[in-house]
Amino acid sequence: MDPIRVFVCDDAPAFRDLLRLALEQEGDLAVVGEAEDGTEVDAIAGARPDVVLLDVSMPGLGGLEALPRVRELAPGASVVVLSSFTAEEMAGPAQAAGADRYLDKRESFARIREVVREVAGR
Repeated sequence: MDPIRVFVCDDAPAFRDLLRLALEQEGDLAVVGEAEDGTEVDAIAGARPDVVLLDVSMPGLGGLEALPRVRELAPGASVVVLSSFTAEEMAGPAQAAGADRYLDKRESFARIREVVREVAGR
């Protein structure tokens, strides 16, 4: 079975690096592209992801503002919005903006992998 293709959009390079390592450590997930903020999401088109991990707070263009463009570029991809805001604060607005799921960045990497697999249908 091919790995689940994941695109990561987050403004923190260290977090993107850790997330890439955590996602790819078990071999069933592959990070196929990255962006530093919502203004760079056009890279999603060529990456053909199954799942997009999208940070809420980014300079330039935040995740919720970029979400309609993400949906346009990757209509078949599931979108998981990540943030350090609590679920109580952000889950409703994220889902109202079109996200499939909301996940607190402070969750374990194991939980993030689990959610990626869930939204990808595996």
